[in-house]
Amino acid sequence: MKKNLAVPVSLTLAIIITCLCSFFAAPDVKGPGRFPYKQAGLTERQAAAHLINRFTFGAKPGDIDAVVNIGLEKWFEQQLKGGLADDSLQQLLSAYSWLTMSNAEIVNTYPRPGKVVRAAVKEGLISKDSVNKTDKKEYREQLRLMMEQNSQRPQQELFRQLISQKIMRAAVTNNQLHEVLTDFWFNHFNVSITKNDCAAYIPAYERDVIRPNVVGEFRELVLKTAKSPAMLLYLDNFSSAGNNAGINNPGKAMVGKRLLAQRAAQQNDTALAGKFARKLQQAKKAQGLNENYAREVMELHTLGVDGGYTQQDVTQAARVLTGWTIYPSEDYGSVNAIRRMIERIGEDKLARGGFVHEGDFLFAMNRHDNGEKIVLGRKFPEGGGYEEGVQLLQMLADHPSTAKFISRKLAIKFVNDNPPQALVERMAKTFIEKKGKISEVLLTMVASPEFWSKQSLREKTKSPFELAMSSVRSLNASISQPYQLYTWINKMGQKMYYYQAPTGFPDKGQYWINTGALLNRMNFGLALAAQKIQGVKVDLLALNNNHEPESANSALAVYSKMMLPERDLGETIKRLTPLLNDPMLDSKIEQAAEKTAPIKDAAAGTGMSTADQLSQDDAMLVSSKQAGKKGRQQTRYTSDMAATKYPMLGQVVGIIIGSPEFQRR
Repeated sequence: MKKNLAVPVSLTLAIIITCLCSFFAAPDVKGPGRFPYKQAGLTERQAAAHLINRFTFGAKPGDIDAVVNIGLEKWFEQQLKGGLADDSLQQLLSAYSWLTMSNAEIVNTYPRPGKVVRAAVKEGLISKDSVNKTDKKEYREQLRLMMEQNSQRPQQELFRQLISQKIMRAAVTNNQLHEVLTDFWFNHFNVSITKNDCAAYIPAYERDVIRPNVVGEFRELVLKTAKSPAMLLYLDNFSSAGNNAGINNPGKAMVGKRLLAQRAAQQNDTALAGKFARKLQQAKKAQGLNENYAREVMELHTLGVDGGYTQQDVTQAARVLTGWTIYPSEDYGSVNAIRRMIERIGEDKLARGGFVHEGDFLFAMNRHDNGEKIVLGRKFPEGGGYEEGVQLLQMLADHPSTAKFISRKLAIKFVNDNPPQALVERMAKTFIEKKGKISEVLLTMVASPEFWSKQSLREKTKSPFELAMSSVRSLNASISQPYQLYTWINKMGQKMYYYQAPTGFPDKGQYWINTGALLNRMNFGLALAAQKIQGVKVDLLALNNNHEPESANSALAVYSKMMLPERDLGETIKRLTPLLNDPMLDSKIEQAAEKTAPIKDAAAGTGMSTADQLSQDDAMLVSSKQAGKKGRQQTRYTSDMAATKYPMLGQVVGIIIGSPEFQRR
């Protein structure tokens, strides 16, 4: 008779107590073309597993066999090239209508809430004075009916779909490397939904700017992100303007508006005076030089913080980029005046005057500082226009400091958190010689012995997104409601598309791993394996040819081999086995919690202990309140799992997902 062994209620905290301290310990790798994996002591299957760990969102059942059959080098070349058939993915994505919309169509179909309210007031559906007084239910219904009549949808629905398609792509696509790189480059050129002005432009930014250019020339990424309305609005370059001698510049326009405002005031026309005063303020705002983008394109996108530029270079670069703005789909004040001017005068005539209009991008010559500038020692003569901005961005993209900065960032992503300097220099040399061709830099990296060394294998910690994706891929899960996974990814600490800083999420393990994060990671594993995430289905028995293991110990051995392929599992199983049955864990946790308080993580500001700061004893330091709360959560999941057909399997698989071994890639 098969045994159905229960895992203790305190499973989640138990795993943390026994495993947190091992998170950053070097894993044991045993064993030994163009890829020098044999010199590192790896077998072909181990090397295939390493490629999959680094360049996909996780191995699905049968993936290692497939890579070995194709050949490691050929598989990597296919992934670099992309374009593999993705019929299943395309069918899933067909539900997202915005994927075929232009920016203007997206903005009009998914308007900002404030725009909806203004439209309702304008149409007389609601009173401006009663916006905050109207019955909320009736108010929302009026807005809903108006949007329905105008074929509009709530903007939040757009963001949910954006997140859902990202999850579906990562889980399903056959072009895994392109999807990994899309995530990497979006994070590098980060924009955030938290900034309302740019939010509606983010879906097309990822679709049209990032995704098609992930293995191409780096200068294309720099130029196209610079011209994207999402980036122009996010880092405020759309409003940056300077004086352009001899052209209808903001300075002259401002003088006229000031005179009109004064004349209206003299005539005691309060309404007209107020109107011109507002226009004067808009003109003043439009006139100012904004250095935000110029600074970030040097510090974060190209040269790096130690790239050799000065504050003077930032100011001069900002002057070069004045006039780079948007062709607006929404009301952006003074920018709309330029659009009306283009429509009135005609693009051909304005093009002869130096204006450039390409889709959602507009170079407004009358807002461009056409004086002489010097950036990084290069002179941009007076009288320049759009072309000097292109030349500046290409100069930054091709700079030797950029080659080192980008090569190091790629090595951190795909090798380890502290990549060898020799590898970075080799990649940077390729970057320069191949004019920033990203695929060539990656080929240099993967053909280097450092990529295959013991110091690189499984030395990267998965982000919450990577953990969730590798989990569903490992279990061959069926996903019908991807947004449900996002709620867990967010709970584990990664609110995708909402990261406010232009730096993007840090790509080092210590940022992701602390006691609170591990609690949520353990609970995620238990919830997924126990079929408690709505719209995400797994068939654990099918993974084992419909054979139920005889015991929890047997299940741990069988499923560890499936989910942690080509690894020496001796130490892993030895570490996890005691967690299957320890009735004293609750009291141990309570005793530890009473002794001391958690260590303050000053760097991250989380109030929790980061893994690299903890000793084995420190890992047990969870406050009584936290321990009680998490214990209740664990009780809920365990009791839920008891109602499933095979609770033991769910519990064991949950342990594996929550283990440090699975959370490394």
